[in-house]
Amino acid sequence: MLKTVLRALSACTCVLSMGPALASGFIDDSHADLVMRNYYFDRNYVNATPQAAAREWAQGFILNLRSGYTEGPVGFGLDAQGLLGVRLDSSRARTGTGLLPYNATTREPADEYSELGLTAKARASKSELQLGTISTFLPIAFASPTRLLPQTFRGAYLKSQDIDQLTLHVGWLDRINLRDSTDYQKMSVGSPNGRFNGAAQSNRFMFIGGDYAWSPHLTLKYYHAELAQLYRKDFYGLVDNRPMGPGSLKSDFRLFVTGEDGAAKAGTVDNRNAALMLTYSLGAHKFGAGYMQLTGKTGMPYLFGTEPLVITEGTLSSEFLNPKERSWQVRYDYSFAGMGAPGLNGMLRYVSGDNIELARFGGSNLSESEKDIEVSYVLQSGPLKDLSLRLRNAWYRNDFTAQASHRDDNELRVNIDYTWKLW
Repeated sequence: MLKTVLRALSACTCVLSMGPALASGFIDDSHADLVMRNYYFDRNYVNATPQAAAREWAQGFILNLRSGYTEGPVGFGLDAQGLLGVRLDSSRARTGTGLLPYNATTREPADEYSELGLTAKARASKSELQLGTISTFLPIAFASPTRLLPQTFRGAYLKSQDIDQLTLHVGWLDRINLRDSTDYQKMSVGSPNGRFNGAAQSNRFMFIGGDYAWSPHLTLKYYHAELAQLYRKDFYGLVDNRPMGPGSLKSDFRLFVTGEDGAAKAGTVDNRNAALMLTYSLGAHKFGAGYMQLTGKTGMPYLFGTEPLVITEGTLSSEFLNPKERSWQVRYDYSFAGMGAPGLNGMLRYVSGDNIELARFGGSNLSESEKDIEVSYVLQSGPLKDLSLRLRNAWYRNDFTAQASHRDDNELRVNIDYTWKLW
């Protein structure tokens, strides 16, 4: 950690030594903020399981330092991210929430953990290249922000908007830093229910793709990604948002096509995942309905530790990505600004999946379901303006016969976030 900090200070000193004119943008356009996140996670396993509950409470601090760019046709900059997580309540019997790291042998949770991430960057015209600590929020690699501290990658990432209406993304990653970890490790495939060989690792993930604004209402998306020797994935997407009657209709279509790559160390990969989510907005109300169907021999693979970014995203306990699974959902969102309470929002959702094929967990035509309720509030004024509170409750059920995978979970998450803008 000390060596990394010294390298960061050395880089900043080098830029400043170039002279006031050259470094003015580097300093003048810089900004910093500190995110303070208090997180309580409580997942209660209703059935007889080896662990009765995963329950922890922790405080997180996320310091973001972002420089501007030096002057000239190619500008250079440096970003830093400092992360600190502190245990407030946990025990060996309640680990595994993703909030805190713990000893794999004794299961003793850490009292605190911290890390520093550095990102060198260069900008030319409307293109930016990042090297070092990377966060990507793409359909094929979505860095998870859903726990105490964010998950990151190590590698190179180019984002370009030099072509009108097209945002291009190209990346090469060799390591992942998980949400409850302080070090980088090789990448693997997410494998709930033993869908793949989760022990197989790779040190190369490459992707290319982009979003094209076909019209003010319609955006087309395509991405190709390869996790070396494990799997390859193509994503096709369409988002259309246009007025309809007194409100507006958003159509979100997503198609993932995945297969094996190279030696296929994670095992057989053969999946197509097609989904459509329709959301109608009318004043303070949003009404949503979606359907997702998986075909092929296997479930859909994705990078372990990330979010798969399917239409069931945001559900708390499951991703509904088992072999042959068909799922549908209904969702309702309401903004209480319509009742004179700006900043207060609520959400209800029900997701049901069936036709699941898991030979080792009870055969075929298995099912799972989840009910979610969420209430959030953002303070609108005063010295703590923008402080946010979110309360989420979920109930998950499945009929898998194997004890290790048969789950009846009741889950509660409470988090309070406040961002202090330093400059």
